[in-house]
Amino acid sequence: MRWLPLFLCLSLPIAGRAQNGPFQMEQSRTTASLRGIHAVGGGVAWASGTSGTVLRTEDAGFVWQSCAMPPGAEKLDFRGVWAWDAMTAIVMSSGPGDQSRLYKTTDGCVNWKLLLTNPDKEGFWDGIAFSDSRNGYLLGDPVDGRIVLLRTGDGGLHWTEVISAGLSVGAASTGFFAASNSSMVLTAPVMADTAVGDIGLPWLGTGSAKAVDDGKWHGPFVLEGDFDCAVSAAPRQCLQKFRFTKQNVPLAGGANEAGVFSLALQYSHGRLREVMAVGGNYKDPNGVAGTSAWSLRGGKWTLSLKPPHGFRSAVAYDPQTGAWVCAGPNGSDFSRDDGRTWQPLDNGNWNAISLPWFVGPNGRIGKLVSLPTASQKPQ
Repeated sequence: MRWLPLFLCLSLPIAGRAQNGPFQMEQSRTTASLRGIHAVGGGVAWASGTSGTVLRTEDAGFVWQSCAMPPGAEKLDFRGVWAWDAMTAIVMSSGPGDQSRLYKTTDGCVNWKLLLTNPDKEGFWDGIAFSDSRNGYLLGDPVDGRIVLLRTGDGGLHWTEVISAGLSVGAASTGFFAASNSSMVLTAPVMADTAVGDIGLPWLGTGSAKAVDDGKWHGPFVLEGDFDCAVSAAPRQCLQKFRFTKQNVPLAGGANEAGVFSLALQYSHGRLREVMAVGGNYKDPNGVAGTSAWSLRGGKWTLSLKPPHGFRSAVAYDPQTGAWVCAGPNGSDFSRDDGRTWQPLDNGNWNAISLPWFVGPNGRIGKLVSLPTASQKPQ
């Protein structure tokens, strides 16, 4: 959705890493607004933001390296980044028309290849996610009455449109938010085929929709993707047949700036247990009404009894602690009871999460190093 607030890698030593409550604050050495963050594991993470900015760390944040800028990206806003290791990553810029682009590096961000430029002048890309090194999805706002959802099976080199009646919005005014690269989330792989790889299914969180027939605002919604065929009988054919189930989510709505901003999934013993949605109205950063809702196994959505302490653009589940965390421009919150109630974590300005990393404006990067216990007072 059109919400736009706001050469060789250079390694520089860090003089110190300050502790700020539960966060270890990093020295990114950039003033870019960061909205893309992806923790790969093993100390490797990538971040991205405004003015063609891409960063990476190979040592758990002791050094954040400033990457070579992708060609022609000086004015691009990289809202999403997806990485596989210290050498390979894709960055997605968000903007109207050809300002939405994909670039890929396979040599640790020394060089970049332009993979795709949005061909629709009315288009706007909102999110990118992969289920393995080959299979992924690219989400964009509706064009000509249809949600733009593209799929790749070769690591982003080629993309094909996902065709489904469930992606039709008609003339309704709706879209997605490119606030944290998490308005789309993929399920754990539901199809594993040696020829095509591991395939996850896309779940999409929308903004509100203003219907043409009654002029009223509806939603926001979550669209749950699934294969529209028998996977066990014809796995490859299923890649061309999707269906989407739409569910109303009781988050704040009623305007273009309100709805679902972020989705996250929790698994238990390999099975989906809970889905969390956060958002609200980004023009009301301190508003608490309708900022968090949860669903068990994709069932009925329920509002949190005690919501986060403001609009939230990102949410994540930490299996190590069994806690949920979420963040937005007036701070972050955590929940130890599956999102029923939230407690403040800090009051910093954040945009996106890929645990243990939080990123925000002015090059802000924090590493979550601790969560308060029941007897501790959040900071």
